[in-house]
Amino acid sequence: MSSDVKYRAGARVAEVSGELIALSNQLHADPELGWQEHRSSAAVAAVLAAHGFAIEQPYLGVETAFRAVRLPAAATAFTVGFLAEYDALPGLGHACGHNLISAMSVGAALAVAAVADELGIAVEVIGTPAEEGGGGKIVLLERGAFQNLDLALMAHPAPVDVAEARPFAVTHWHVRYDGQAAHAAAYPERGVNANDAFLVAQLAIALLRQQLPAGVRVHGVQTRGGEAPNAIPERTEGRWYVRAETTEQLLELEQRVLKCFEAGALATGATLTVTPESERYAEMRTDEAALGHYRGNAVVLGRNFDVDPIAATMNRASTDMGNVSQIVNAIHPYIGVGGEASNHQPGFAAACVGAAAERTLLDGATALAWTAIDVARDRTT
Repeated sequence: MSSDVKYRAGARVAEVSGELIALSNQLHADPELGWQEHRSSAAVAAVLAAHGFAIEQPYLGVETAFRAVRLPAAATAFTVGFLAEYDALPGLGHACGHNLISAMSVGAALAVAAVADELGIAVEVIGTPAEEGGGGKIVLLERGAFQNLDLALMAHPAPVDVAEARPFAVTHWHVRYDGQAAHAAAYPERGVNANDAFLVAQLAIALLRQQLPAGVRVHGVQTRGGEAPNAIPERTEGRWYVRAETTEQLLELEQRVLKCFEAGALATGATLTVTPESERYAEMRTDEAALGHYRGNAVVLGRNFDVDPIAATMNRASTDMGNVSQIVNAIHPYIGVGGEASNHQPGFAAACVGAAAERTLLDGATALAWTAIDVARDRTT
């Protein structure tokens, strides 16, 4: 293998930097929610197609998923997959930086493709919709995606650099109570108050938190509480997440939280319906050797992992990449964009475009590409 292979991969990122920045900006300016990312997924796939990748879209029956493949000229010795996310947040746009994730993965794929023939590396980019609660990767995983990969990797924007992802396992629920409407002043005895049911459940959850193990999370929002103050609400709805350190712990915690929602139904006479919004997100199983390469490559690029631990907690955020990591060697490092805002704040969306974000994009693409090359070399020699 030529001694300058990583240098040439890095140079390739620089060559296509204008396209990568334009792609990131395009996604940022046109945010689309999970399962609706038609323009976003098409834009990401189009850049790869323009550079010779074969595109399969829709992929495995998912309209906004795609698979882009570039095979080496000779036999494949190692297959690397860069994962692209491009869904936005309701009301917040790209306040989790998924525009940068896509651009970094595309840049890394183009960089590795530039040296893939001499290394025997097959390069894939898998476009994965609906990470923000929809579990797009889990749907693809269940249909056979990712399982041919020797390494799956992506980098996620955060306020600061953190190498290791330690996400919570998480359950996403839609919660609904159905009661009976009635005039609140004239015929209150005829009503079954679905809003009271939600209030009882939320109070029960608040009291339960005192007895929960350290580190678990239970949180949510009520999305429908009633229509008029003089009408007893007949339907209320909400979205709730339950998080734990492991899937095993999560299964136990779910039952305790469900009893709180059942208490609301029992106290008011309303009917409870709890519907999963996706499969459970699993905890991350990190490929430590690959992560070591990423850390070293990022440091060479000037990234700094000596950060305030309080600012570094984005690495606890749940992700469906955890499910991929249960069957494929994987890493999911966080790369800093700077600034005072944190993920899922309006200010973080603003931080994911501009000069600092562009530096993050190019560093991330280069570090991912170099890491893929390092791991391929280790595991094929």
